[in-house]
Amino acid sequence: MDEFSLQDPSQLIEATSDFASYPGVQNDASAKNFLDRFPLPVIISALQSNSDVPGLESTLVACLERIFKTKYGASLIPQYMSFIQVGLRADSQIVRCLACKTVSCLLEHDDKVAGSAAQLVTEYDIYPCLLDNLINGDELVATASMDAIKSLASSPKGIDIIFPANGDDATHLRNVAARSSSLGRIRVLALIVKLFSVSSSVASIIYNSNLLNLLEAEVSSKNDMLMTLSVLELLYELSEIPHGAKFLSRTTLLQLLTSLISNTSAESILRSRAIMISGRLLSSEDIFSIVEISSVKTLLSAIDERLEFFKGQDTDECESALEALGQIGSCNRGAALLLSNSSPVARHVVDAAFDRQGRGRQLAALHALGNISGENRSEDSKLLNDVAEECLRQLIYETAGESPKLTPSGLFLSVLRQDSEVRLAAYRLITGLVARPWCLQQICSKREIIDIVTDAYIESTKNGMEARYNCCKAIHKALSASNRLLTDPALSGIGEKLQEAVRRGPYLARDRIEAQPAVVTADRF
Repeated sequence: MDEFSLQDPSQLIEATSDFASYPGVQNDASAKNFLDRFPLPVIISALQSNSDVPGLESTLVACLERIFKTKYGASLIPQYMSFIQVGLRADSQIVRCLACKTVSCLLEHDDKVAGSAAQLVTEYDIYPCLLDNLINGDELVATASMDAIKSLASSPKGIDIIFPANGDDATHLRNVAARSSSLGRIRVLALIVKLFSVSSSVASIIYNSNLLNLLEAEVSSKNDMLMTLSVLELLYELSEIPHGAKFLSRTTLLQLLTSLISNTSAESILRSRAIMISGRLLSSEDIFSIVEISSVKTLLSAIDERLEFFKGQDTDECESALEALGQIGSCNRGAALLLSNSSPVARHVVDAAFDRQGRGRQLAALHALGNISGENRSEDSKLLNDVAEECLRQLIYETAGESPKLTPSGLFLSVLRQDSEVRLAAYRLITGLVARPWCLQQICSKREIIDIVTDAYIESTKNGMEARYNCCKAIHKALSASNRLLTDPALSGIGEKLQEAVRRGPYLARDRIEAQPAVVTADRF
């Protein structure tokens, strides 16, 4: 079989092509059956000696990739570590990619406690080859290498390989980044972010190794705008990791972001990303027990200055700032800070929420104001401290008084009468605000508002239906808890209407559904 396949690869090409292109998932039985006909040494030998045959290399690579993804195929990998070693150094990028993916298969099917796969990685000097492919491979190879290194980090022995105790080791990620080109350096930083997501314990190792400083250094650098933007994207990704913000908040990143936001000579897109990362970092209640409040206030002042500069303009940077304020305002302490000082930064959110001159800006502001008012907070943290609550009330009343609507109820009704996206944001806003007695009074004073939130037919999308229903429930709950309003003759019938709407549910419920006859005429020639 070996000699035949190497002299005439047509049969092998046909068989491997069929196996690789099989539409379903290849299982252990199918992989074993295939390898009984064409043993791995045959396929590997053909890959090494017949690369000039058109279509052979790509077909064999695709076939091997599917074989090694099965548990049976992965169990054979330890016998072919020399092949992986050679493949990681091959001239062909697709062979390198296969070798990286094979390492991933080996690690993913390994017993993490025993760490035998990690031991093989050490014995065959695989990790330095993975790093070389990360730095010098094409995009697919670099991605495959990164995935393999992430899999390696899932075992204790693997962590010891990636983070050597000797800081001078050539494979230490700080040293790898130092000797790499700008492309290689950004790939190393992307690897650090990917490793950060493995677990909180791995993230702690990265933090204690001062590897986050590499990201901070790139943000501080003003030499390469594209490099800075790439690092900001990585930081945004890092801030989305559940334990990421906790570690980032212990660095000087918040100060660096504040400096970038305040830098009027920086590109607008850089400031926008810096603002969005700041919002992500400060969107959790726990973070405020880590960061210095003075640093947060300085950041908010920088954002305030940008919003003041763009006042009345519908720009991407303005929308980013409003969204970031909404993220910060989603937690109780963040919302209170937005509503502190004599000139609170939240004033920009309230102004934009009811300004129809910029649709994107208005949408961002409405959602932000919904967060600040507590739409997504638990009942016990929905309301803010007395000073913040009074500031919120005054901002909305002042905005209403300066508009043709004159009252908050007029503002609420105006946004509920706009298109479906704005209306959805308005539902969220009212859901949060109605926990305040003054807002409940305003809502109940406008029958048109009650008519909209109880109308089971006004929304046609799932999100819209659910937002309207949640709004209706929130108003009903607040009204039920208010004895004064329940007994107000001017509000008679509102409670019953809300209760009935809540009973029917969010999804176009009818009082009575009857079967409708269907009449179909007979087909005629």
